[in-house]
Amino acid sequence: MNLGLKDKKIVVTGGASGIGKAIALDLCREGAFPIIIDRDESALLRLRKEIGDARIKTFVCDLSDCLETKQVISQINKIFGDEIYGLVNNAGVNDGVSLLDGISAFQASLQRNLIHYFQMTSGLMESIKKNQGSILNISSKVAETGQGGTSGYAAAKGAINALTREWALELAQYGVDVNCIVPAEVITPQYEKWIKNESDSRKVRNILRKINLGKRLTRPEEVADFAIFLLSQRNTHTTGQLVFVDGGYTHLDDSTSV
Repeated sequence: MNLGLKDKKIVVTGGASGIGKAIALDLCREGAFPIIIDRDESALLRLRKEIGDARIKTFVCDLSDCLETKQVISQINKIFGDEIYGLVNNAGVNDGVSLLDGISAFQASLQRNLIHYFQMTSGLMESIKKNQGSILNISSKVAETGQGGTSGYAAAKGAINALTREWALELAQYGVDVNCIVPAEVITPQYEKWIKNESDSRKVRNILRKINLGKRLTRPEEVADFAIFLLSQRNTHTTGQLVFVDGGYTHLDDSTSV
């Protein structure tokens, strides 16, 4: 199926690994031109080698720093002008900032997980409006279910869900669709590291038990495949939606399962 993404310039934050990388690779397969932002320079170099320098543009940036983010937005606008078609707000980390950690840690968590979503969207909005493009936010089931011990991340992801609806209303008049994918347990490098370091195997088994479809973790590619459709020219009348790509984790109650 032709998704109409050939040569479309789409910015992906946190695109050097995990869900972001899977989206970047899918964009390349569709003939799009991903513009990848990530703080991990070595991971970006590996991605450029994997894809080929001519197929992508990369920027090293710590998006938790508002000044760095402002500078990278300025660079993108200077290089690509009004050619930006889409934006995937993906970068973030479940940093475990809890009620016990104080206001400074909470604010820092919002910087890591929320503020740059607003900053990137507002900074690239004029080009996306001109091209009647797409904005895709990546959230988390934590916004819906809670987790315990991660107030900063939960607050950020809840705000991202709300902003998806807000921006969809604000930008609909320009032909821009804004949607959000809400994953649950995705087998990213960060998640694999947590499993490796988790001493209580029961926690992992309990998570798998709650994933009704297949009793397995979601693959980054499964999130990416849905992301590509939402960004594509085939998505012509869907906006303001929170799409749960989670194997049924969030909304299908299987509490009687053993």
